[in-house]
Amino acid sequence: MDDLTEEQLAELRKRLEELEMSLDAHLSGSIAGAATVELDQQAFGRVSRGDAMLQQAMVAENRRRAEVRRLQVRQALRALDDDEFGFCRRCDEAIAWRRLQARPEAPFCLACAGSIESRL
Repeated sequence: MDDLTEEQLAELRKRLEELEMSLDAHLSGSIAGAATVELDQQAFGRVSRGDAMLQQAMVAENRRRAEVRRLQVRQALRALDDDEFGFCRRCDEAIAWRRLQARPEAPFCLACAGSIESRL
């Protein structure tokens, strides 16, 4: 954490807290969209039901991604509290300031993130 100033840490904490609130609101507001689709085929037809099911799947995937990001945000806030914030969980090197500005919840430095993503 030596590389980050107190001002930078305060800025990142504020952004993480705001991001957590935003993700909480998004997840609360998207519950209905992920509910099981039950349309009367007589009234709506197969295409409408298919569209509704596709929409439901997209909402469910967006919720899953938001839940993962919210978990990362909460882990980053805990790391801030434990004075362990800003270090890559894989190589233990400092995560660059510019990366933290872009994604303050980033658990990995850019090199490790690229390495992990290339395996997927």
